[in-house]
Amino acid sequence: MELYANEKLETFLRNVDHTSELVMELNSTDTATHEKAVERADRLVASMQEEKSCKSVINRTVINNSHSSVSGTVTATCEPGENPEIFMKALEHDAEERKQRRQIKEKKASALKDKGNKAFAVGDFESAVRAYTEGLEQLRDMQVLYTNRAQAFIRLNKFKEAISDCEWALKCNDKCIKAYVLMGKAHLALRNFTESRQCYEKIMNIAPEREGMVKDYLTRVELEQRKTLQEEIAQQELKEGKEEATRVPDLLRNLAKSNELNLYYCGGVELLTQAIRDSTGQAIFRLNNGFSIITGNDSIRRCLAQTSKEASSDELCVSVLRLWRTICNGNEENQQLLLDCLSTREQIVQLLTSRSSAVQQECLALLCVYSHTQHGRRVVMEKLNLYRMVENLMECIHNEDAPGIPALAVLENLAGEKKFRTQFRETFTEVFAPPFEHLLEHFSVSSQDLLLDFISVVGAMSLDEVISKNMASRKEFWRSSSAAMVRCASCEYRSILYPLLGLMINTASNPAPAIQEYAVESCSRCVVLLSDPDGGIITRAVGLLSVMLLKSSAATHEVVQQGVVKKLLKILKGAGPTSSRYSIKALAVCTASSKQVREELLKLDKKLMTVRKLLASTDELVVGNAALCLGHCLEVQGAAAGLLGTDCLPNLLRHAADGSARTDVQKNAAIALGKLCKADPRHMEKLRELHGLKILHSCMKLI
Repeated sequence: MELYANEKLETFLRNVDHTSELVMELNSTDTATHEKAVERADRLVASMQEEKSCKSVINRTVINNSHSSVSGTVTATCEPGENPEIFMKALEHDAEERKQRRQIKEKKASALKDKGNKAFAVGDFESAVRAYTEGLEQLRDMQVLYTNRAQAFIRLNKFKEAISDCEWALKCNDKCIKAYVLMGKAHLALRNFTESRQCYEKIMNIAPEREGMVKDYLTRVELEQRKTLQEEIAQQELKEGKEEATRVPDLLRNLAKSNELNLYYCGGVELLTQAIRDSTGQAIFRLNNGFSIITGNDSIRRCLAQTSKEASSDELCVSVLRLWRTICNGNEENQQLLLDCLSTREQIVQLLTSRSSAVQQECLALLCVYSHTQHGRRVVMEKLNLYRMVENLMECIHNEDAPGIPALAVLENLAGEKKFRTQFRETFTEVFAPPFEHLLEHFSVSSQDLLLDFISVVGAMSLDEVISKNMASRKEFWRSSSAAMVRCASCEYRSILYPLLGLMINTASNPAPAIQEYAVESCSRCVVLLSDPDGGIITRAVGLLSVMLLKSSAATHEVVQQGVVKKLLKILKGAGPTSSRYSIKALAVCTASSKQVREELLKLDKKLMTVRKLLASTDELVVGNAALCLGHCLEVQGAAAGLLGTDCLPNLLRHAADGSARTDVQKNAAIALGKLCKADPRHMEKLRELHGLKILHSCMKLI
């Protein structure tokens, strides 16, 4: 047979697959399948006989294995009139040989892949490429060899070769995410921004769950394109010799001089800062080796390290920090380059504790520039010593003369990042909690803004479940926050009360013995706040009650004695959705505590009208707790009789029958319905009229 061309290879392989299927059917134990296979074999032999008049022969065939997985020989002959089973056995034997050869090649290719991976791991990318190439000579359709080699090519700055390998990997597997990632990186390196974006966007079609990763890659493309555009404009302005553009390189040359006085450098840095007015100036600074010139100056380095004893050292330090802020503001590339320098990032962290308030303020202003953007926060988390930085920021808060509010602004921005919160899980109660609790106990008129910002920081950090649980277990937090509630009730500190109550609600949602210890004190103060003129304060006070009463029977008893039932009922009569949710939950806890509370509610709320209205709410938490509260009150003698002729039974039946409702809602409604019918048989008659017995029985499995 003549040599097959590459374009005919796929057709040949399909025929081999069909033949393999036929062999399997011939070997089948199923009689019908076997007979059909024999007929197909006869037809196949007949067609072969028609193609060749005297003799049909499949000669030894050499297949071009370029970029394919098949190599070797195929030998099978069949004389006219020969039994087709013999022919099929020959093909089966040939297929087995091909399978064995494939397994041998796979083993060799895998060994070469491992060899390449080891070379890659130690940074020997040339050897890695050779190993992967040898592996591909064994097996042309091994996808991982193409992507691994592409990765090595990228490390060798051979981006076109990497793109080619990724294309071959996608021919092996058109859903290979790694191939698209590497191709996107290679295109980005070649500044093919559109092609790079397309690679990453295709990942979203294949794996929508990788959206976060894709967004990160697309952000990198955006940043690189912006950087490229800025540098092209900068190069053009330098080429044209524009005065504003050439001024920056001139000033940098002057600052490169050594052994000048601090005042000389201070003036030069100030002039340089004034000369950089936009992103073009920032790019010119970067392109003219500005970072190395500034950080390489011995006088500047000594000032930043706070080891200089020369005059004007603090002024020079402030000037340099102001320059950093100017060149980094809104410029991601410069932010990255500045913190790539080890000495610079160490100096920035250390300068937070400078003896000079001006240096501290300028250092914080620089960190604020970073913390305002996600990219900047990421650079800070990757490059700076976070634990040391946070410790130094806390010192700024402790020191009355230090700029505490900017320090907390930096921390609040960083606390919005999950990675930052995760890193401080183990040390939160050591680094954040003590200064916060100290400020809660000792705030004044001058420091209340500082406390407000600190509450925001702790609240953001508490979004992490581990940190929130650790905070809930601190007796110091509950003691200081409970004491702060009393002080904040006065007019001058009322701005603190609302966010403080919010933090306490979220923290109290965790199980912790410390909450029980301070529940009576905190809940008693919440009852007082239920009469506050501010609706927002009332809502959060009842919210804290609804959480803490569940954890302490002693606190429930105390607030009942303070008349909380009457106050909760008053709130429910005119409350908004959030207040209703909190109030009915707290009321349900109270009615569960004693018969006295249930009797009091029945006296205050005739026929439980206020509670029954809540059964019509669209909020399932409100409905569930209203049904629970009703169920408690129905244990009082005569309560069920008072509900005859009301909408209580139909509403409870509707919620018990609602299969789409939360299980707790159905359960509480069914329990209340059962208590209603048991307490007064006349409700049972009404239930029969509404064909509700079956519904009630079906709900018993929930109870």
